[in-house]
Amino acid sequence: MSSQILKITKRTLKIMKFKNIAKYLLATVFVASGSLFAQTPDQSTPPDALIKMVVTEVMASVKADPEIQKGSIPKIVELVDKKIVPYTDMRRTTEMAMGPNWKKATPEQQAQLTSEFKSLLIRTYSGALSQLRDQTVQFKALRAAPDDKDVVVKTVVLGRGDPVPLDYRLVKTDNGWKVYDMNIMGVWLIEAYRNQFANQISQNGIEGLVKFLQDRNKQLATAKPAN
Repeated sequence: MSSQILKITKRTLKIMKFKNIAKYLLATVFVASGSLFAQTPDQSTPPDALIKMVVTEVMASVKADPEIQKGSIPKIVELVDKKIVPYTDMRRTTEMAMGPNWKKATPEQQAQLTSEFKSLLIRTYSGALSQLRDQTVQFKALRAAPDDKDVVVKTVVLGRGDPVPLDYRLVKTDNGWKVYDMNIMGVWLIEAYRNQFANQISQNGIEGLVKFLQDRNKQLATAKPAN
């Protein structure tokens, strides 16, 4: 289990390092309109506009903080936790990654799993924010009906290499649109973890998965920035 998730993590980090999400974030600053800098997403913000606004604010913070540019993981984690996490639905992400096993977990275990999985994703992907390069992003037209509750915002990262598809799946909640899944080059985040979680649970139970996530987060917390 550990080696399988590590393979996914390393593979994803390689994608992100050379063609990555951080480059997408930087590029969005240049395609987002200047007026977005003064705006903050609210319950009425459309899903595609939400993505642009959040990315713009995040990148403004990155460019203004030398410590983040140097790869300070604590600073990056703090930024992601403040600027990105509020626009995500990590409980939904964790529940879908767990599949049928979610209902087998107690409320306390569900809370633990959501917290630990959130930390794992933040620490796994946030390091890319310090590796910014000039890129451009193409936002595809949102194909959704006015009453849709679940949509996909499609983007394509354009740079020196091949175009990189990067899509976001969002759900409409009482508190506005929330991101709960991402697709990087054809691989959905939830799918990438679903089998891994199921295998861990079959071997060690729900508590085994909690412990694995806790141990992995401890490892990532002490890891040096990859600059």
